[in-house]
Order: sequence, then structure tokens, then C-alpha cells
Amino acid sequence: MFALLPLCLLAQRRSRDTYTPAPDEQTGQTEQASYDNSDYNYNDNSNNSNNGNSCNNNNKANKEHKKIVTGFSGGMMIHGGYLFSKSPDELFRNGSLTGEIATTLPRDGFTMGLGGTLRMHLVEHIHLGGEGHMSFMPLAASGTSIRTGWGGAMCDFYASLGNVRPLIGLVVGGGSTRRLYVPDEDSAPVTGEDKLEYNASFTKTPFFLLDPYAGLEIAFGKLALLIRVDYMLPFGKGNKGLADTEVNWSNFLSPSGPRLYIGCLFGH
Repeated sequence: MFALLPLCLLAQRRSRDTYTPAPDEQTGQTEQASYDNSDYNYNDNSNNSNNGNSCNNNNKANKEHKKIVTGFSGGMMIHGGYLFSKSPDELFRNGSLTGEIATTLPRDGFTMGLGGTLRMHLVEHIHLGGEGHMSFMPLAASGTSIRTGWGGAMCDFYASLGNVRPLIGLVVGGGSTRRLYVPDEDSAPVTGEDKLEYNASFTKTPFFLLDPYAGLEIAFGKLALLIRVDYMLPFGKGNKGLADTEVNWSNFLSPSGPRLYIGCLFGH
């Protein structure tokens, strides 16, 4: 009897290893396995979709970071300043305005005007574009005045400090100056009975210029307030074709001096 007991235990163990479940038990196990597999696939798909979205976001961020043209802006500016020259002869370019008349001629005065600019924003630190301005300088009640128009290509560098952008730049271009001198009745000499001689003068001279400037932009959404200061500098070589050989391109820009600009810019 004790010899048959180990053989019975071994036979019972083999029957358990070779046991085949009923059909309804097999169906339950299959459904449970499918549910487990579906949960695994769902989680795997969700992870893949999240990884895909993160990759797309990274690609978009990289493309935006690599943009060369980041926007554009433009608007109008008013300006005012004080201009001066070395002498009345330099100011009016008329050799006949000498003697006592020259002592009464103005050499400097206030100017005011209007202009505009249009520019692109490059790599988040550079403005590149163009601008043009017109400035009027009244010198006497008789109508004596200086009118200057200029324009050119501009480029400046700026830093972003929140809504404030300090900038420094340069305009390279040219323009022309129209000088009108109209004497009043008191300065006109009497040549005869009830006859006055008016020595009026009008000249127009072109010039090349370098216009360095510095300023601030204060952003308000897509609008910006621009405040800047400039000083126009002439450049060029002597012109032997002029009647006065001492006059050259470098002193055609007269009068000249500092100007303060205030403007409103629209950007995108």
C-alpha cells in the first residue's frame, strides 16, 4: 500500500498538466487575453501619438526660429530741430549777397517737417528698409526760407527689453536743398524816386548724406511709438564744374543740425 502511494500522486500531477478546459472556459480566457492586448495597443498608440505631436511642435518651433524675415512695420513721423551754418554765404549760395546785406542775413533757425518709413524685421534684431522726409525752415517774415527733402536706405540694430526696443542705425541717401531769400522793404536800397531794388535769391543744391540716429520704440500691441534723434552728415568729393571751386558736395548740406523725431508705426 505504501509502495502504491507515490505512483498515485505522480499520476494526479500528470492529469493536471494535461487538463483541457471546457469550451466556455476557453472563450472567457480568449476574451480576457484580447482585452489585455487591446489595452496594451491603445496605450502604445497613445504614446506614439504624443510623441508625434511633440515632434511636430519641435519642428514648428525650429522653423519659426530659423525665419529670416520675422515681420514688417511702417508709419509716419514728425520732426523738429535746430539747424545752423557757418556763414550767410554758405547758407544762401549767392555771391551777390555781400556787404551790409550779408550782415543782416540769418545763419541758423528752427526747422520742422514730416516723413515716413517702411522696413522689414530680420532675424529679430535688424530693421532694413527705406525712408524719406521733408523739412521746412522759415527764416524771415518776408518769405526767406530753407526747404530740404531727403531719403535713402536705412538699417538699424535693436534689442528687445520687454515692450521697449532701444535702437541705433544709419540712413544712406541723398536729397536737395532749396534756398529762397526775399529781402524786406527796409533792407532794399532805394535806386530812384519810389523805386526799390530787391536782390532776391533762389538756389537749389543736391547732396549726399549719412544720417546716424539713435532712439527708442515702445510697443502697444501692433502699434509702436518711435522716438529718435539724428544728425545729418554730408559726404562727397569736390566738384570742379561749379563756378565757385570752394563749394563741393561735402558742404551742400547746409544748414545742418540735430532733429528730434516722434512717430507712430504699424507692425505685423
